[in-house]
Amino acid sequence: MVEPMSREERDAGNRKVKIGFLLLVAVSPPLIAMIGDPTPTQLAIAAVGGLLLGLLVVWYLSRLAAEFTDSSRRLR
Repeated sequence: MVEPMSREERDAGNRKVKIGFLLLVAVSPPLIAMIGDPTPTQLAIAAVGGLLLGLLVVWYLSRLAAEFTDSSRRLR
């Protein structure tokens, strides 16, 4: 039988998912900007904007996941 995940394993998995989302969202704007032959300044702005947007998405999803996790624990 499979044993339940420990808290450390769950935290490590959650951290990997957060980093993956952050990288996916942060890398997308500069890559899309590359289509239009941007200047280095425009590319840097796209990179910083993507990073900020990625942080916002990870923060929002973390709060959303915490709401579901808290409510499911209360039901047990």
